[in-house]
Amino acid sequence: MRTSPLPGVTGLQTLMAITAFVAFTVAFAATGDARPVTATAPPLNDGLPEPGFTITNGDTAIVITDPQNDFLSPDGVTWGVVGRNVTDNRTVENLEALFEVADRTGMPVFVSPHYYFEHDHRWQFEGTLETLMHSIGMFDRPHALTLEGFEGSGADWLSRYKPYINNGRTVVTSPHKVYGPESNDLVLQLRKAGISKVVLGGMSSNLCTESHMRELVEQGFEVLVVTDATAGAITEHYDGYAASLTNFRMIASAVDNTRNTVKAIELAHRN
Repeated sequence: MRTSPLPGVTGLQTLMAITAFVAFTVAFAATGDARPVTATAPPLNDGLPEPGFTITNGDTAIVITDPQNDFLSPDGVTWGVVGRNVTDNRTVENLEALFEVADRTGMPVFVSPHYYFEHDHRWQFEGTLETLMHSIGMFDRPHALTLEGFEGSGADWLSRYKPYINNGRTVVTSPHKVYGPESNDLVLQLRKAGISKVVLGGMSSNLCTESHMRELVEQGFEVLVVTDATAGAITEHYDGYAASLTNFRMIASAVDNTRNTVKAIELAHRN
């Protein structure tokens, strides 16, 4: 018998595993029409399992990354590359729908913002888009201890979200500095609030949103990504949003659109 390249696993066991996976995929495909996840529709018979995500009162919260002008306003410094996808996905409206249903039902909301202060511009090395963000002044604030110049700046919240973020209940974490929440206190705040499940949306899809998803999963949270409550940069050669959809589907417990998510939050509240 041929040996397996995996230590302790026989060739027969490897063959059985491959056969089981193929059978699983065929069974999915045979049940009817197939559809990968899109911005507005969850996947259907796409050959991957669906672990599922149940919204429950007390342990589920909404996390929004970077609901800020530089991403979501036509005056923001990134609108030239994210604006089309933000518009197509109705990201601004869908994020507002999540804020609104949370406000109405009492679901906890956590905002993880992105800020750069003057000392951040003294970093000695940067990744590709860090270099870009620093060069265009994205999310810039003059100092960590003052809000001078914050109102209406690219780092400020989109104005339509301010009633929800400034309502005295929403938790605004310390800023993340690259893409994920490893450098801020989001995980601490969630755990202190007794949260184990996260409904995730915000900007931008393949950067901060995806990085938050990855770290939250690594930290033991269940994550549902709301696929039309985010958007990504699309350039001549790269589609950040398409890249993120693949990873959302393969990593999160579930992916769904805003309409279905709002209905699920309302149902959980009634129960």
